[in-house]
Formats: sequence, C-alpha cells, structure tokens
Amino acid sequence: MNLPEQPPTFRPPTPAERPWWWRLEDAEGNEVSVEGELAGQRFSSQADAESWVGEAFADLADDGVDAVVLFELERRVYGPMSLHP
Repeated sequence: MNLPEQPPTFRPPTPAERPWWWRLEDAEGNEVSVEGELAGQRFSSQADAESWVGEAFADLADDGVDAVVLFELERRVYGPMSLHP
C-alpha cells in the first residue's frame, strides 16, 4: 500500500520551499558551524532572511561568526557582509 506524502505541516520544508539561507563565515572566509536555534536556518523570502540576520547578528557574532553571505538556493546574492560595526 502506498501512502500519500506528508502534508507540509508534518514535514520539514524542502529547499525549494525555503530557498534563502545564510553562509556563516569567520574572519578568513571559512564557513562557521553554529549550534541550536541559529543552525541551518532557511527562509521563504529574502526579506525574511534579512530580518532574521538583523535580529540574530549579535548572537551569531558571539558564536564566532564574523560575516554572512546570502544565497538563494545555490546562487550567491550578496556578501560577505560583516557583523561588526
């Protein structure tokens, strides 16, 4: 018996449903991994991604992130953008 796919409310969104994401980098441009709620965030729009980084930048900096780069799927949109004044 084949069961239907899980509805979106019961499964994680696919990259196509949330194509916007941030690459987190250290001062040398190497990718940084973070833990907890800051890890692996994906967004349905550029505005949502930018709002999130605006709210989370201090916590990201505390976790060793020096800059962020915005992507839509695999397309680099802009960055690196420093998290320091």
